[in-house]
Amino acid sequence: MSEIDFNKANRDAWVANVAKHLPVGTRVIDIGAGTCPYRVLFSHCDYKTQDFGQYTGTQGANWDYIGDASSIPVENGAFDAVLCTEVLEHVPEPIRIIQEASRILKTGGKFFISAPLGSGLHQEPYHFYGGFTPHFYTRFLSLAGFDIVSIESNGKFFRLLMQEIRRAVVILQKKHHYPRWHPARWILRIAGTVYVAEWLSRLDDDLPVNEFTVGYHVEAVKVRKYP
Repeated sequence: MSEIDFNKANRDAWVANVAKHLPVGTRVIDIGAGTCPYRVLFSHCDYKTQDFGQYTGTQGANWDYIGDASSIPVENGAFDAVLCTEVLEHVPEPIRIIQEASRILKTGGKFFISAPLGSGLHQEPYHFYGGFTPHFYTRFLSLAGFDIVSIESNGKFFRLLMQEIRRAVVILQKKHHYPRWHPARWILRIAGTVYVAEWLSRLDDDLPVNEFTVGYHVEAVKVRKYP
């Protein structure tokens, strides 16, 4: 794995680990499944998908449920696990998604969420929130009948810095052509290398600054009925 691509790679590895530890036959729904990139990971489960299907790039996806993620046409307690990755920022009322997950999960069911803490605009015009903090998850998952199992950051300050440096390098290389002798040309070449990425990754591990991250991976368990 290239450290430069840590954001998606870490998230994919987290989902793979989630899937690995679910028993055969577990009833799982992937809310906001998009192109369904995780379908193969859950091949041992009874895996269903949901999406509202109104943005580009998802043509040809084969969802089981199409429509509002806060009103999925299944009975109460229909699933053992709910997966919801990079979705909450794209719905007008994210708290309703948490409530719906509680409704469709059986007691003891697991809820797995990932969402950014901060990101650039994407999938417009369906991008409504800048990001979600641990305090958001703690408050609203609890109100919906969940106990938190874990809230893990996907990198901290220096990996976030690495991501934004890489973004800046790509933007400048596309938008501005520096002559060969210009110092900025060489600064950009160095800044975009895997060596800088590896250095910043080591700093992230050695000097963790917890107030900054690209986002969180969250696991919760339903312990009581909602509402």
